[in-house]
Amino acid sequence: MARLLRPLTHWTTYTRFIHLWVPMLVSSVWIFIHPATPWAPSVVLPLLGLIPAVRRGEGVQAQFMLLRDGQGPAISAVSVVPSATWRDRLRTVLWLQARMVLGWAAAGVSVWLPLITVDLIRISTGYVPDDNPFLPVPHAHWAYALLAPLPLIAFYGAFIGLGKLITVLACRLLGPSAAERVAALEERTEQLLERTRIARELHDSIGHALTVAVVQAGAARAAGDPEFTDRALLAIEDTGRAALEDLERVLGVLRESRRPASGRPTLVEADRLLESARTSGAKIDAELTGPLETVPGPVSREGYRILQECLTNVLRHAGPVPVRVRIAVEERTLSLEVRNPLKGEIPGGPGGGVRGSGLRGIRERAALLGGRAATGPADGDWQVHVELPLH
Repeated sequence: MARLLRPLTHWTTYTRFIHLWVPMLVSSVWIFIHPATPWAPSVVLPLLGLIPAVRRGEGVQAQFMLLRDGQGPAISAVSVVPSATWRDRLRTVLWLQARMVLGWAAAGVSVWLPLITVDLIRISTGYVPDDNPFLPVPHAHWAYALLAPLPLIAFYGAFIGLGKLITVLACRLLGPSAAERVAALEERTEQLLERTRIARELHDSIGHALTVAVVQAGAARAAGDPEFTDRALLAIEDTGRAALEDLERVLGVLRESRRPASGRPTLVEADRLLESARTSGAKIDAELTGPLETVPGPVSREGYRILQECLTNVLRHAGPVPVRVRIAVEERTLSLEVRNPLKGEIPGGPGGGVRGSGLRGIRERAALLGGRAATGPADGDWQVHVELPLH
């Protein structure tokens, strides 16, 4: 019994029925103005449904009155954008017609079923009404009182059923079109890709800063030279400040979804990375050829991150060793190569890095731009060679 009465505790049970009555208000006003043509509002509805903004208005009403407290489909099941195609307009026309028909049904059961109950009680007391077409009773009898609850039960069922039916129709006729679903899916995909990019940004920037800080601090403690310690602390400070700037950029992307990516560092600022690695003790032999400033923004930004991850891996796994960096801007490709002597574990191998996430990130960045990345031992060195297309 409690389960049957549970819908009465839901707010949408009542707002749905109010939603059904809204068209009846319009019809009632029209009938008051021109009683001879009660059907006129049903003729005007198709014309209204062809107006694109009507779909948005109906969608907002449906979300607010049919799906408000989650007792049914998700709110996203109803679209709140104007009609973009003729298919959307026709669906809106069908919705308006269905809403009018169900509104008349709701009005009928709301008026007549309670009246039938009242008349059944009156008949049981000896009065026979002659104005109720649903009760052609020839004479009064007390037994009609036993039938009085039945119209109320039918009214309760119609009260719940019509509300659920109008909600289902709203999801079918006002739901997102195929194009809107594709657009929503593309937006969701973009969000996931952006989160992946942000994760890589944090890994590369913060990982590089922490690696440099650890290496510098260890070298300063081992050297016991005040002058070297001062240089190490200065390098830690500069690297930490750069990492904070990168972190602020990433957090800015999270706070402002439309924020452009142009504020991220590019290969034009590669000297900053090379100098940071040099102050950590690495002997950098760098050769940069070609106009770096002409490299497209996305390629230049990803190239910077790839170089940053390579130098971070060198410092983390091999320490202050000689490193050869070659960056070449050619006609169609950007070539980036980093080589260093192997020392201890292979970067990204068992126990190296964060389960090889650095090398995996390099490959992912290259693949997203349509390029390729080769990593592994080469002639006694560890080599990372990346080629990114410029067009």
